[in-house]
Amino acid sequence: MSATRYPTSAHWGSYQVVVDDGRVVGVRPDPDDPAPSPVMGNTPQAQHHASRVARPAVRRRWLDHGPGPDPRRGDPEDEYVEVEWDTALDLLARELDRVRGEHGNAAIYGGSYGWGSAGRVHHAQSQLHRFLNTIGGYTRSRTTYSHGAVEVLMPRLLGTPGANRLLHRAPAWSQIREHTELLVTFGGLRVSNTWTSSGGRAAQTALPAMRDAADAGVEFVSVSPLADDTDKGVRAEWVPIAPGTDTAVLLALIHVLFAEGLADTAFLDRYTVGADRLRAYVMGERDERGRPGGVARSPEWAEGVSGVPADRLRALARRMAERRTLVNVGWSVQRARYGEQPLWAGLALACCLGQVGLPGGGFASGYGSMGNYGGGSTPLGLPRMPQGDNLVDAFIPVARVADMLLNPGGRYRFDGADLRYPDVRLVYWAGGNPFHHHQDLARLSRAFGRAETVVVHETHWTATARHADIVIPSTTVLERDDLTASQGDLTVRAMPRAVPPHGQARDEYDTYADLAERLGVREEFTEGRTSGEWLRLIYGRWRSLVARRGLEVPDFDAFWARGRVEIPGRVEDEALFGEFREDPDGRPLRTPSGRIELFSETIASFGYEDCPGHPVWLPGPAVGAGDGAWPLVLLANQPSGRLHSQQDMGAYSRSQKVRERAPLRMHPDDARAAGVADGDVVRVSSPRGSCLAGLVVSDALRPGVVQLSTGAWFDRSAAGVTCAHGNPNVLTEDVGTSSLSQACTGQLTRVRVEPFTDPLPPVRAFEPPRGVASA
Repeated sequence: MSATRYPTSAHWGSYQVVVDDGRVVGVRPDPDDPAPSPVMGNTPQAQHHASRVARPAVRRRWLDHGPGPDPRRGDPEDEYVEVEWDTALDLLARELDRVRGEHGNAAIYGGSYGWGSAGRVHHAQSQLHRFLNTIGGYTRSRTTYSHGAVEVLMPRLLGTPGANRLLHRAPAWSQIREHTELLVTFGGLRVSNTWTSSGGRAAQTALPAMRDAADAGVEFVSVSPLADDTDKGVRAEWVPIAPGTDTAVLLALIHVLFAEGLADTAFLDRYTVGADRLRAYVMGERDERGRPGGVARSPEWAEGVSGVPADRLRALARRMAERRTLVNVGWSVQRARYGEQPLWAGLALACCLGQVGLPGGGFASGYGSMGNYGGGSTPLGLPRMPQGDNLVDAFIPVARVADMLLNPGGRYRFDGADLRYPDVRLVYWAGGNPFHHHQDLARLSRAFGRAETVVVHETHWTATARHADIVIPSTTVLERDDLTASQGDLTVRAMPRAVPPHGQARDEYDTYADLAERLGVREEFTEGRTSGEWLRLIYGRWRSLVARRGLEVPDFDAFWARGRVEIPGRVEDEALFGEFREDPDGRPLRTPSGRIELFSETIASFGYEDCPGHPVWLPGPAVGAGDGAWPLVLLANQPSGRLHSQQDMGAYSRSQKVRERAPLRMHPDDARAAGVADGDVVRVSSPRGSCLAGLVVSDALRPGVVQLSTGAWFDRSAAGVTCAHGNPNVLTEDVGTSSLSQACTGQLTRVRVEPFTDPLPPVRAFEPPRGVASA
């Protein structure tokens, strides 16, 4: 049989899979992609890997003893029993009925923080939430691990429409090329981050656009602990800042503008509220509570905190005032303790420059964080699967899932409200892996042990699946028909089935339909349609929406035959808040003042010690010289070899590993001090746990900093270490950014690195559990 190429899409882009005799044997870039992501190279091995879930499986202890808390949930020696589909669905339907009947629907947590599929019909999160809404609702999560602080803080400062524009309507790279003279980015512009967009992109345009802007004369300054956080092709000036000190540098830049008369006071007076409070704070006239006396947040002060020379900060501030400047605070920067503060200070700096609303100037948060940020917008919407209405009011901030499970009924504060954690008995997860996203994985494992039942739909035996009582095998994107597009995308693309399902894997839609039938609501869930009919329907609804604007796209059959269709009405966004400066009263925003709130009376009224009413310096636990026990700061950034933890067993991901462990980068001076060398397997420890990693000695990072990307599959199989594979989230602290947003803080933590002299244990993360046979 000759090989056939099938077009497909993932969150890391569009490409082709080469299929021979029902197996994926290779991949090819999409011919229209100018800079395709190498992450596609993981697909062939991942699609047919031994870690695929081939049959429904039930954890032996849950099957023998019934529902209930179990501290052994997730034990690497746990045994599973493979069962028939009818058995698995009968067990699951009875358990859902039991929990709903005894405790109410709020006792079901519909986790599904899902990146499992770029498809819009077979989108794991949408499918699960639609099903749970059909049976009465569920406890849900709010915000994201990626930018939870942005999502809560910015509506308070810019109003909800303004915050949405900041996240989804950022100026296109073409506008930066034309108008920006200086782009100063905190957290860099990491190219591998731009390979990812929720829903994927027809073409990877961010890197070519960055280089094009640099070639046109835009100057870049990258403020980051990592020299290679910005592509060499943009020729960025590197400012090697100490991790977690971005707010100190931002406040010092504001100090220079006020001290030297460079601040645009006319802009501040007309379009902002609270500039006087901010000025008094940075100049040392008032403290963070507005009381007399304080510390001047001068460049000299910031040098002592950040390590960036005062003269360099002063020169940078002057340069920013002289040029059309765009201030970008990447999402990585806010994923740390007090992560709201660099966002607020970055916005304040842009306001002091007076360039918010000018083409090529102002403030942004997301360039270099995701591929569709600055890649245009699609205001007419995209095809989507309807999820229905949730009748349950209970929710948690997404990064507080372990707190919820460990402290049912416990009090916590969030965005001005005093709340209680719901008493969740059943955790239902699909299309995502909290044992990648979350912090302090030993604590998360204990939290999963407190549930009475954990249900997971999965394609592979991830750590989350190995914490489940009922595991449902799901098809991958290559085993079903679908379509996809992302915000700002160029085209809507067909994703035709390329290979048959693995083992007994089924589409999740069909699984939920059969579950809904057992619960008496099949018609409500399916509305009488197959998944193929839903595919046609959501495309048709989008086509009708487009037609109402006088635009046209072909019908479904023509679209499917072509494989893609250009998205009409796509916009290359211009200046953020360009209309802002035209408002006659200077009050164009939906905030209490109508202006940008550099001081927020609302936030101040909450009385949060960890998030006062204007941007302040609050040193996080990773800041400072450290001590003998934990002398280094670990930076746990996003991986370049895969999306999150997906397809970690693939060839491209494994090519980056050192002796099968995740690579830890370390400065030569720190490696010599620790007595370790390039290529060694080292033990990395924190107060929460330890992991093994393969050492890569590099001068591309600041001394005192080590870098270990997230995404290595959690492997607790070896004695003496929390993870034998190199997952940094066994080291990070499970605590929110502040009482305001309770967002993820997984970017930074303090660690120790030392030689590992014990016999090297094997990596068992990709082995199926006991009792599971290969397909």
